[in-house]
Amino acid sequence: MAESSTRTVERALDLLAVICDGDGLTLSESSRAVDLSPSTALRLLRTLETRGFVRRGEDGTYGPGGRIIQLGAQSLSSESLVTLSRTAMEDLVAETGESAYLSVEGHDRSSLYIAIVEGTHSVRHANWVGRTVPLERSAAGQVLTDQIPEAGYVVVERGVETDVTAIAAPIRSELRVVAALSLVVPSYRVTPADLARYGPLLARAADTVSAGLGKTTHAPADHVNPD
Repeated sequence: MAESSTRTVERALDLLAVICDGDGLTLSESSRAVDLSPSTALRLLRTLETRGFVRRGEDGTYGPGGRIIQLGAQSLSSESLVTLSRTAMEDLVAETGESAYLSVEGHDRSSLYIAIVEGTHSVRHANWVGRTVPLERSAAGQVLTDQIPEAGYVVVERGVETDVTAIAAPIRSELRVVAALSLVVPSYRVTPADLARYGPLLARAADTVSAGLGKTTHAPADHVNPD
């Protein structure tokens, strides 16, 4: 029984590794990659999906789930990710005066804040490190689910909080989004001109961090300040 259980764990880990290395694999592709029958692969994938380690897309393909991404980012966060992001976050605060956050995908389709550099204004966003917010309602959530416009950043007004505007850009390792860098601003203080300036600043800062993780940076499209 112990040997059978060990073999099941080995198969599940092999399958998980293939899913994480792939770019949206079907059941047949993932089962062939680890030399498993489709029925066995499906059983293991369903268990991994239930636990949040893989996610099944609407097109039927499988990718890394929120739990595996969170664990990977947390292992980075204690050493390299937060450290690599710190200077970029501090520079953003110096440029904008607004609070800068670093977040990763949490469990149950949430965005988890893991670091902050607080803004310099007397009225600024409170420290939400350790808190989670729904992916669907936040700028960071849209970035973490790779819903990113060509400009390279996302703006959400009155998302999680009705009086707050959030701007977020992706941090990538290889081709995968592993974290979101964001500015969180009281809405009364942000203007369209501010957004036009803050967005590209944020995207460039995120690209700088991505480069430190080994990703070739991609500069966002140029934006003209309307003022």
